[in-house]
Order: sequence, then structure tokens, then C-alpha cells
Amino acid sequence: MSHFLKYGLVVLSAGCLFLLSAGCNDASGTAETLDRPPRIDPDYAGIIIPPNIAPLNFRIREPADRAVLEIAFESGGPIVVKARDGVFRIPIRPWKRLLEENRGGTLTLTVRIRKDGRWQAYRPIVNRIAEDPVDSYLAYRLINPAYSLWTVMGLYQRNLETFDERPILVNRLTDDNCMNCHHFRDGDPDVMLMHLRGGAGSGTLIRRNDQIFKVNTATDFNRAGAYPTWHPDGNLIAFSVNQLTMFFHARGESRDVLDSASDLVIYDIERNLITTNPGIADPDRMETFPCWAPDGRTLYFCAADRLDQYVADRDGREDLYWENIRYDLMRIAYDPVTQTWGAPETVISAEQIGGSITLPRVSPDGTWLMFTRSDYSNFPVYLKSADLYLLHLPTLKYRRLECNSDQVDSYHSWSRNSRWFVFSSKRQDGLLARPYLSALSPDGRVSKPVLMPQKDPAFYESFLQTYNVPELVSGPVRVDPRTWARTAMGENIVQAGLDPDVKPGRPTADSPDLYQKASR
Repeated sequence: MSHFLKYGLVVLSAGCLFLLSAGCNDASGTAETLDRPPRIDPDYAGIIIPPNIAPLNFRIREPADRAVLEIAFESGGPIVVKARDGVFRIPIRPWKRLLEENRGGTLTLTVRIRKDGRWQAYRPIVNRIAEDPVDSYLAYRLINPAYSLWTVMGLYQRNLETFDERPILVNRLTDDNCMNCHHFRDGDPDVMLMHLRGGAGSGTLIRRNDQIFKVNTATDFNRAGAYPTWHPDGNLIAFSVNQLTMFFHARGESRDVLDSASDLVIYDIERNLITTNPGIADPDRMETFPCWAPDGRTLYFCAADRLDQYVADRDGREDLYWENIRYDLMRIAYDPVTQTWGAPETVISAEQIGGSITLPRVSPDGTWLMFTRSDYSNFPVYLKSADLYLLHLPTLKYRRLECNSDQVDSYHSWSRNSRWFVFSSKRQDGLLARPYLSALSPDGRVSKPVLMPQKDPAFYESFLQTYNVPELVSGPVRVDPRTWARTAMGENIVQAGLDPDVKPGRPTADSPDLYQKASR
């Protein structure tokens, strides 16, 4: 059966698609016009869509015996689809062709239903097709939201131009350990890393120059690195080293995560060396979430005072005022040629914004920095107060974005052309994070978010895993999961060395400096 006949469609010589069904003329010719758009799910109304996105299949939330959808384009088409169950599944080939032919134009969705023997036509929905495409792949971790069920997880990649999803690595191949902190250099699927914790597979897996190896980044100075960011040269990786503890509240959101100590370190792949600097590993501060600027000459990060600064007397006993822990947005200059650092400076203080700043991400064109602002904490994924903000780097002006909801809106990633970003949001049910795409105009305007489309529009109702750390990627990761697993579970592991200029351990009365360089 042909792809078009499967959906009851045929292509005529004029290039139009029409239904092979009795009653279609009645639907278009004698329908009563309703002065409102139809209720549809997902909400694909009034949006901007990439010209390379998979079909935006949806269902109508209107009682009907039959339904007809007509998708009209400025050039070519239309596409006409019928549904007896209220679910419209749009054929992918004409959809992709007509989107490409109508870049920068519009598409109009007209829904007609037959109810009680009469046809009704809803007010059309008009959407815009962007000129600029989004990166074609999205990588993410799928994990159960329940704390006790985290042991089933995997890293996956989805082709955003189709509905194809494939695993990068699943943890049943690595003794059910935890896998996280996947990251790509400028969206390049051939230069990436991921971190595995627990069991024989522990370590950081790095792919570069068509090679995969596992490294232990822990040294006498630091724990294993997390929250990575690739330097543009593909050799340096900035990591945070954190001491994270999950705890639970009796009221409200039950889960929370406390980072009781953190620094930033730099891993030099060629020299297999861990190093750092007082500006990014200050014993009086907790530094986390590094992000290199696209030119590699500035490292952005977040920092708060050390934990004991938040301990005070509460009703006759010392207690931690965890709700007062808030992070500033910082940056520090770096010279890649001389490998020297400037002095850290505050870009936006927690006091200035009235909250905690985390997850800074600079757009590839260097114009914007997106971050998450929450009421407190360095772990916004459990906080309803988590919202996305946009900072214009040339002027340092920032604002809360229009795409936020009343639920968690947190982790975000840029498309390589800086015209799109993806973020995770719990706006559907307050529990499960889903990936949403928004367009960014050159002047910083943000479009209504588009839920990542699925072949079945009802998919998210029954899919009970959360999408964690969505990263836009320019193409597929062409490494078989078992190849990753063999590297992870093999005996060959590279042990990173420690820069001799860095003193291990915390400062003492006899040795007040962490760095020999600083005491010279």
C-alpha cells in the first residue's frame, strides 16, 4: 500500500492532495462556520515551526463523528487528512516538501467536523514557517521521575525531522549504573562525552578524533568531573566537581538537592592533566555550571559563598538556611595561547535578580546568554520557580522570557545557528519534563514553545519517563551502544594527572593557599 493511500490521499497533476472519501465536498462547501479555533492537543496554534521539523500530528478535543484537516500553504498543497478518531496523522513526504518550499511563509490549519449529521468549520489556525532550520537531532537522557526507580535509564537521540529515536547507550549494558552529563562540542556528534557513575563502568567516556576512551578525572585535588563544557579547540574541557546530596521536604515539593562543596577544574586531553585556578576554585566560594564562550576566551560559571556562610542560629540551635543559598552569574577571562587567567567578575548577582542563577549557556554567535533563575539552590529541576532568562551580552541587559510557564522550565541548549533553542519543561503535569522548541529572532524575541512532535499525539499521556538534559546536535551519533558499553566496562582507563602547580586538599593554617603559583 502506498504511503498516500494509507492515509486516504492521492496526488493530482495540479500538485494538490485531496481525500478519497464521500462527503468531502459537503465538508468544504456547506459547513457552518464557527467563530473560534478548535481545541487541539498538543497546542500547535500560533507558533513558529522549523522548516525541517517532523509532522505536527495532533488530535482535536471536540466531539465529532468525523473530522477533516486541510493544511494550506502559500505555495503548493494543500494537504488534506481525515480522521474518525479525531487524530490527524500528517503524511511525512508532502509535509517535508511543502515546508521546505514555503520557508519564511505561513501554513493554515482548517479543521472541519461532522456532528449530528451536520458539518462545522472552525476558525483557521495560522502558523509561521521559519527561514532557519533547527539542528536535526536531539540527545537526551530518559529517566524515571521517582527517586527509587532511577536505575532504569539511557541516553537517546531523536531525529527531529522524523520520528526515529535510537539509543546512544542504555545502562542495562553497564551494570545499571547512573549515566549523565552528556555534552557535545558545538553540537558536533563526533566530539562528545558522557559520565558514568557506580560500578565497574565508572568514568568519563570521551569521543574525539574517531576514538573513544574512558578517563578518571578524579585526582588528589578533586572528585570526578561533572557538568562539562567543551572549549572550542576540542582539547580542553571545563568540569565542575560537586558534593551533591538529595534530601526531602515534609511539605511542598518533596525532593531537593544540596551542593555542599564545589570547584571548577580544566581537563587538558592532550596532556592528560587536571588543572585549575584560584579564580574558579576559590576556597571561600562554591563554583559550578561552567560554560565557555564561543571564542574560547571567556568562561562563564555560577558561584555562591561556601556552605558554612548559610548556617546560623534557628530557635536555639544551629541550622542550615538552605533556602538562602543563591548563585551569582560570573565570568573570567582566559588566554588560550598563554593559558593564563584573568580575575573573576560578577555579571549578575543573586541579590540583583532576587534569586539563584544556574545553567548559563552562550549562543553560538556570542550575542546571548540564556540561564535559569530560581528562588534558591543550584538544582532548579525540582523548583516551580525555575524560569528561563535571556542576557544580551553586548549590553548586559536581561529579562525573563515569554516562553515560561507556572511549572519548572529549566535545562536549555542552543541550535548552532543561534536561531533556535530547546528547553525542558514540566508544564504539562508538573512531574515529567518534556522537550520544547522556541525560535529566537535577531532582536531577542522568543516564540511560543513547540512540544517535540510524536507520531502518536497522545504519546506523552502514557509515557512516564522524563526527558533530562536535552542537547541539540547537528547529526546522529554513529557509535553503536555496545561499542560505548565495551569501552565503559573494559579494563583500560586513563588516569588523569594533577598539575604540579595545584596543591591537593583544602587550605590549613600551615598552607593557606591551594596553589603554589598563588604563593610565589
